Amino acid sequence: MMEEYLWGRCVRAGEIIDMCLAVPMKVVELGENGTGVCELENIRYDADLSLIESVQLGDYVIVHAGFAIEKLDIDEANERLQLFEDLAETYREDV
Repeated sequence: MMEEYLWGRCVRAGEIIDMCLAVPMKVVELGENGTGVCELENIRYDADLSLIESVQLGDYVIVHAGFAIEKLDIDEANERLQLFEDLAETYREDV
């Protein structure tokens, strides 16, 4: 079956199926019990930080389905964010 992937959505046989992307986000608040708030493009998301050791304010993490799954250094986070921006620009040009 042919599938097309478009900005976190899978289109199969004309039906859109939601998908999750793992994206770099900055930790802006630390909560209780391994929770926190992460930010991407000035939008804040609640995230479970319990899968990563020693998360601190200002760290960049990869968030997938509400869970931080990897810690990144600033250079790697910026590189990945630029890749997302490049993909978005390519999509805007095609539409």
